[in-house]
Amino acid sequence: MQACPVHTEAGRYVSLIAEGRYEEAYRYARRPNPLASICGRVCGHPCETDCRRGKFDAPISIRALKRFLTERYGPESRNPISVFPDKPEVSHEEQIAVIGSGPAGLAAAHDLALLGYRVTIFDAAPVPGGMLYLGIPEYRLPRDVLTAQVREILDLGITLQLNTRLGKDFSLADLRAQGFKAILLALGLHRSRDLSVPGNDLDGVIKGIDFLLNVNLGYRFSIGKKTVVIGGGNVALDVARSALREQQRLTLEDLGSQPENLTSSEQQIAMKELMDVSRAALRMGAHEVHLMCLESREEMPAFEDEIEEGQLEGLKLHPSLGPQRFLGTGGKITGVETIRCSSVFDAQHRFNPTFEQGTESVIDCDTVILAIGQASDLSFLTPADGVETTPQGTIKIDPETLMSTAPGIFAAGDIAFGPRLIISAVADGKKAAEQIDRHLRGTEWKPKPRFVQITVLDHHKMADSFDEYSRLPVPVVPLDRRTGVVEVESGYTEEEARREAQRCLKCWINTIFEGNETYGTECILCGGCVDVCPENCLQLVPLSQLNVSEETKSQLAGDPLFYQASLQHLNASDLPASEGSMMVKDETICIRCGLCAERCPVHTITMEAFQVFDHNPDMVQVELEVQAL
Repeated sequence: MQACPVHTEAGRYVSLIAEGRYEEAYRYARRPNPLASICGRVCGHPCETDCRRGKFDAPISIRALKRFLTERYGPESRNPISVFPDKPEVSHEEQIAVIGSGPAGLAAAHDLALLGYRVTIFDAAPVPGGMLYLGIPEYRLPRDVLTAQVREILDLGITLQLNTRLGKDFSLADLRAQGFKAILLALGLHRSRDLSVPGNDLDGVIKGIDFLLNVNLGYRFSIGKKTVVIGGGNVALDVARSALREQQRLTLEDLGSQPENLTSSEQQIAMKELMDVSRAALRMGAHEVHLMCLESREEMPAFEDEIEEGQLEGLKLHPSLGPQRFLGTGGKITGVETIRCSSVFDAQHRFNPTFEQGTESVIDCDTVILAIGQASDLSFLTPADGVETTPQGTIKIDPETLMSTAPGIFAAGDIAFGPRLIISAVADGKKAAEQIDRHLRGTEWKPKPRFVQITVLDHHKMADSFDEYSRLPVPVVPLDRRTGVVEVESGYTEEEARREAQRCLKCWINTIFEGNETYGTECILCGGCVDVCPENCLQLVPLSQLNVSEETKSQLAGDPLFYQASLQHLNASDLPASEGSMMVKDETICIRCGLCAERCPVHTITMEAFQVFDHNPDMVQVELEVQAL
């Protein structure tokens, strides 16, 4: 939950999936995240990086389980559930402009609408979604899912204006003149970074963002039979795998179209044969896509599963290589002269590649696609706007309020922070909505209350064999069926989802060692909890053997009650003669099995669940009881 930028209670909905309570689980997944369906496909899932289960074997497949839920109850499903069923009423007179319909802009507009504001989104593209649509290939994010998610957000009463470019069709001054009291800049980074090496102006050297934009908008974009993609990040992998699919399309065109007099079944058979020939041609080297990057294979910033899937599809990987110059004949690219890169960063971890002279070689090609990073386009700004920029080409903002140097103009997402995960941009948008509301309401503004509920669990028990299950790979479409824009991942079945969810260690549930008021008892030092612990994470240590640092003493002494009860004998001079013991627990290996609480004969150990609400849970319980009556 803490690793997720929007603080989704991932463990909570994963646990509910294990119990078969899918609708309730969806509400937990969707409520804090207006782009839950999208994140179920393409989120960078920082929650999985911090998942406690990953410390034992492998983290829970949280992203894939989110997709399992949204396919059942998200806006793209047959039975969509709205966590905000009533269309919000406009309760504030101020109008707000959001520039950009990417993840930051959509999230901000969503939350501002729920707060009662009239919101208009402006976007230069012919379709909403920003780089979700223009940058992410359809084989990763189906367009019907994206469209449904955008529609769900717009249904809150938000106005969308497409084909309207800031700096060309209107200016920031125009928006102020039209009565917009706050403006959010959420344009994203729609330019590819240039590579300053000899030959970069040759015909056939193109930019990754331009390539993806054309492919994702459905425009014809012819590339050569041997393509080199330069870059090692996720965008580079998207470009390379899209290039493989584009080459497959070109191969089919080379093989010729189907005769018009064939029956539909004959056309299907002919198409299958064409596909088989196309794939064979790719595997035999008639068409090739190479990806080269400065980083070693282990250092590549792209997601590991994306790299592996790319290689499975035929992508040829060249790590630790840098382009020294582009070779050409008659103004047309014919190859890339490469050089071995021994290190990417210097001792201070700054980008400063080191190359090995004498290791030059050439990769023949007729197309090069540059995917080495993204840059902003701030040409829409004028001195009169009062919006300052940073040396990195982003909008200068106050990181706490997201407001720029111009009052009432805010910035969020990549245009403010540089390239980030989609879920981070969503969090930026939500924060921008809150800060815009704070700016407009002034002294009337009050922060959203948060409520914490602690629940003591009787006879807590984990799922059978939860510690024996291995992580289930996310199912994917077989290689011979990956044609065109077919989505590669097929998602979990219900049986698979429940089994994967049962691996969750429920890290919001904790063992509490502080006596039991109900029984009026205290620990009797029997050691039963230590004996029964399957992970050996508990230990009763005599105070005379306990080594507590002065820093730890100082931190613990900040709680007077805790200090009086447990630490009054921990002064260095008294330690050798101290009586009594302390329970020491290694939190990093606890699996929340609850055996210690069950074993305790005097009930001084309890299993307690922690939960945060943005509403009063006691009031919700009262409302549910009233509805039941």
